[in-house]
Amino acid sequence: MGTDIFDIIRRAYQIEVDGYTFYSMTAEHTGKPAVQALFAQLAKDERQHQEYLREVARNYGEKGPAVFEIPVHAPDLSAFADPVFTEELRRQAEGAAFEAWVLSIGTVESNAIAHYSGAANDATDDRARAFYQFLAVWERQHLVALQNAYKAIRSDFWHKSGL
Repeated sequence: MGTDIFDIIRRAYQIEVDGYTFYSMTAEHTGKPAVQALFAQLAKDERQHQEYLREVARNYGEKGPAVFEIPVHAPDLSAFADPVFTEELRRQAEGAAFEAWVLSIGTVESNAIAHYSGAANDATDDRARAFYQFLAVWERQHLVALQNAYKAIRSDFWHKSGL
């Protein structure tokens, strides 16, 4: 059981590293400050996820499945969305580049959600299952917030176009 859990945590950690790399590189390459702030925040969140997973892996050897006894609750979407989904972002995020970034984010976050959801389905320990479900919800936070921002930006575009 331990090896399976460590394999899942390692894969989860790699997903977070990949997300961090994508988001930080995207932040560096955009010339729009509000869009840069969005991707910088996403990168910061991925770093926090890495640290969290590292801590779980470190403590698993000592605590076993008890390490998964975490408070499971839906993340507060406003904690992520409020600081980055500003009117300035709505103005700066028009165009094909932002749409491509949103599609890429959707892929990164969807892969993470699928990994965690699959791990939850395969888990034999209820605490491990709850832990993986928590991680899936955590990643879904980014995906839902970004989908909502994308819809708002597209709505602005259609409104400006008179459609």
